[in-house]
Amino acid sequence: MVGAAAGGEQAGLRTGGYDPRVLTIRLATYLVRDLDEAMRFFLDALGFELREDVTHEDGGRWVVIGPPGFGTGLHLVVAAPGTDLPTAQAGGDVAFILGTDDFAGRHRIMDAHGVRFLEEPRHEPYGTVAVFADPAGVRWDLLEPITPNT
Repeated sequence: MVGAAAGGEQAGLRTGGYDPRVLTIRLATYLVRDLDEAMRFFLDALGFELREDVTHEDGGRWVVIGPPGFGTGLHLVVAAPGTDLPTAQAGGDVAFILGTDDFAGRHRIMDAHGVRFLEEPRHEPYGTVAVFADPAGVRWDLLEPITPNT
């Protein structure tokens, strides 16, 4: 058990104004076959923004994309040759859920950009959803959750 600090707070929970209980996931590594192909998909078809694209002296690149605004970004990393990307990302299951407040509009935009939907949109108790695949075959959900009436 952690000892009590001044003011009744647990030691280590507040240090110099920093509260380690407030956490975010800044980046998640996302394996791709080709950086430029992946960037086109995420930026054009999904409407993500490019946050960083830095070429290092050794020729390697640091590429970060993400939904517009703040939130978790995806660090795009070229997978080792022979990697089965759908299995590597999420064991062949849906790897990520892309949330939207306009399912029909977002589905239309993605369809116009050639995104491969693996099913027709369906209505579930939690919202409207359809599974789609990125260029490497990794499965995603497009989801408009049901918002409770308040």
